[in-house]
Amino acid sequence: MYTIYVKFDCLPGKREAFIENVKETGVLDAIRAEDGCIRYDYYLSEKDPNELLLIEQWESHKHQQIHIEQPHMDTLRSFKGDYIINTVLGEIEFL
Repeated sequence: MYTIYVKFDCLPGKREAFIENVKETGVLDAIRAEDGCIRYDYYLSEKDPNELLLIEQWESHKHQQIHIEQPHMDTLRSFKGDYIINTVLGEIEFL
């Protein structure tokens, strides 16, 4: 299993709107339907109203690499800048 986290710093007041747009455009459903997707979930910080965490779990690193090349990811990238000012990506290794 391959797990990554993505920490988004959202523009003030735009966090929930970003999540809604990901859902309304069908991007979230398309991602979750991808081959190899185990989990793709957003989590809200209770401390910082502009912080958003994404946890992705894939059957393998190869599945995740195929995921980022999908057309629905182009859709997400087309509106991401309207909501997100910074993105930090990291891997989580489970022993």
